[in-house]
Amino acid sequence: MNAISSAAVADFEARYPVVFNPPVWKRFMPLIIGAGVILYILYCWWFFSIGTVLASGQWQRAELYARDWVSYAIRTTVRMSPTATTVSYPRFSELGDNPKPDWVVQAGNNVTVLFGSGQSLDINDQRVIATRGGESLTVLIEADGAKPQGTMPKWAALKEDQVTVDFGFAGQADIIPERVVVSRRFLGWANFVFDTSSPFWNKSFGEVASLMISGERIKPEMSNAALAFNNIWYNSSWQHGDVWTKLLQTIVMAFMGTLLASLVAFPFAFVAARNIMPNFFANQITKRFFDFLRSVDMLIWALFFTRAFGPGPLAGISAIFFTDTGTLGKVYSETLENIDDKQREGVKSVGASPMNVQRYGVVPQVLPVFASQALYFWESNTRSATIIGAVGAGGIGLKLWEAMRTNTNWHNVAYMVVLILAVIFIFDNISNALRSRLMGKQQH
Repeated sequence: MNAISSAAVADFEARYPVVFNPPVWKRFMPLIIGAGVILYILYCWWFFSIGTVLASGQWQRAELYARDWVSYAIRTTVRMSPTATTVSYPRFSELGDNPKPDWVVQAGNNVTVLFGSGQSLDINDQRVIATRGGESLTVLIEADGAKPQGTMPKWAALKEDQVTVDFGFAGQADIIPERVVVSRRFLGWANFVFDTSSPFWNKSFGEVASLMISGERIKPEMSNAALAFNNIWYNSSWQHGDVWTKLLQTIVMAFMGTLLASLVAFPFAFVAARNIMPNFFANQITKRFFDFLRSVDMLIWALFFTRAFGPGPLAGISAIFFTDTGTLGKVYSETLENIDDKQREGVKSVGASPMNVQRYGVVPQVLPVFASQALYFWESNTRSATIIGAVGAGGIGLKLWEAMRTNTNWHNVAYMVVLILAVIFIFDNISNALRSRLMGKQQH
């Protein structure tokens, strides 16, 4: 390999000075950009007080919410008196009308609540002994409040006249004068299939299957299989029927809104495209119409139509329709402006009418792209329909927001979120498969 002479190198440098001797600002451009990014991040950190926000954030709430998504708590109240100690449960307890859990052991006036793994709460008249991790705390209940004896362990806290004992995921207990309120936590979703009023409640899968197949009819007017489905669908705790109906509404909202937007945007896009419609004023009016529709966020349209039509799917469909008509109209018109004119000119050269020129010279080129874009928007609107539903536009979003507002039904929130994720996953794959076929690509 021959070496390049110094004269040749000098000649190259003279011919391409910008490459071999760039200006100083170009040499240090990457460094300048990097320094600018770092300064901007520091500015944002200061302007939005991110450090303060992170330091003062109540991160323990995230743990509590995550725990409530995958578990449920049973509330138990133990009342002490000189004559008797009673154990009571809420009226609509997850344990049914006659609860007798094995983790509550009562012997006379002595009540022991078991939290598993050597953790327990022993209640006897005016004395409570909490045990956790080999440590014990004795609390005396007097007229003026709960009085812890000795050093308080880390898992117990005294606030005014109340002692709170934390047993971790297993639950907690509030020791206050005359009573002890216990919250016992279990992993899973209680009564997800049958609620406590169902004749199938608290039965094993085998027992339920046997009743449905060969058991004597529980209700003469319907089979046991129909009764079981009815009890699942109208489960008072989980409201499966209402949740699935609202989920179907969300899917219909996304489909109808996208379909109507595609049908309206299609003809208007031809008017907005400069190479199809030579009239300048028609182009501009149509494009500004698209700009107006898409410049207003879908959430704002949803609020507007909720006031106009009232809460329900019609408001959601209208919000998606208005927003997507503007966006799809813009996308469609830009696609038309970038078509290959040779095919159109070929159809025009044989004397075809203007309508047939568009039909045979333009539509075959853009139809797969239009359909692919509509499918993408349909997939995206399935997610958006959940958000706009939260402001009253119907669908599962509204039900999700109602469950979140109570701040107690986080397991119901988790159930609906799982359903939404499953629907989005399925629709995403269907949309991708259809778009790949329309665009002539093979799935791998």
